[in-house]
Amino acid sequence: MREVVFIKKNEERWKKLEKDIPNQTPDELAESFIELSDDVAYARTFYPGSDTERYLNALLSRFHQVIYKNKKEKKGRFLTFWKYEVPLTVRSHHKELFYSFLFFAVFALIGAFSAAKDDTFVRLILGDRYVNQTIQNIETGDPMAIYKSGGSTSSFLMITTNNIAVSFMVFIYGLFFSIGTVYILMTNGIMLGSFQYFFYEKNVFLDSITSIWLHGTLEISAIVIAGGAGLVMGNSLLFPKTYSRKNSFMKGAKDGLKILVGLIPVFIIAGFLEGFITRYTKMPLPVSATIILSSLAFVIFYFIIYPIRLEKKIKKYEQKN
Repeated sequence: MREVVFIKKNEERWKKLEKDIPNQTPDELAESFIELSDDVAYARTFYPGSDTERYLNALLSRFHQVIYKNKKEKKGRFLTFWKYEVPLTVRSHHKELFYSFLFFAVFALIGAFSAAKDDTFVRLILGDRYVNQTIQNIETGDPMAIYKSGGSTSSFLMITTNNIAVSFMVFIYGLFFSIGTVYILMTNGIMLGSFQYFFYEKNVFLDSITSIWLHGTLEISAIVIAGGAGLVMGNSLLFPKTYSRKNSFMKGAKDGLKILVGLIPVFIIAGFLEGFITRYTKMPLPVSATIILSSLAFVIFYFIIYPIRLEKKIKKYEQKN
């Protein structure tokens, strides 16, 4: 729908909402806020940076202040951010997220192929100390014993901090016209591919899958999505389209950062799983499979299916109005 048609259809309703703010009951305010949130989400998706988006954001802010003046602002903002803003931003950049996944998958295959063709490649990538320790663990019958080292809480904090730092690095390197982001995806992809081939070669591939991917499903998915965020920012410099390069970059950086911040809970959960759950290397297969498949289902739903459904819901709402 053209922006002018969108405005014409909804202008009277917006003016009425603006006029009636002081007189609405709490229930009416909440209903109006949800209704207006849909309008803001639609404008942000299809008319980004427009006067319409700015006006609706300002109007939504007024409702927000009235509704949450009793210090419930943080809760409301939290729900709005993860329920609407992150999914819609992700949806508008599904292409970049797909490219990030494609880069990562190709580099993982290169890592596995290189490990298969060169016996020294795994040591080059993972280091002699890790390889020697893992071989020793395999010989003693507990291939994943390395995940039992260290305290649960300290491991959780260290792993979560490191994962968030890596994700910000993947994103920030997008400043180098996306090349930096691709480089980080390459190093992580090759590492994963060679890592998994190493366990395959040692005949403990299933043990590695059922242990490592307890946390790795969320961790690797989040790194790939962070790579997509980096590509969003990098491509905004490379392909400004109808925007000035400055405005394109500002929009790309804002969208990429929003996706990145949306990943923080994912990294926290992945860190928790690695710190507290992965160390149980003899976990029954049905339990580990449930955790892995549940994690994968969450990633697919929240970052692929739900954004598409939300966009369709907004378009359907727009057609009715």
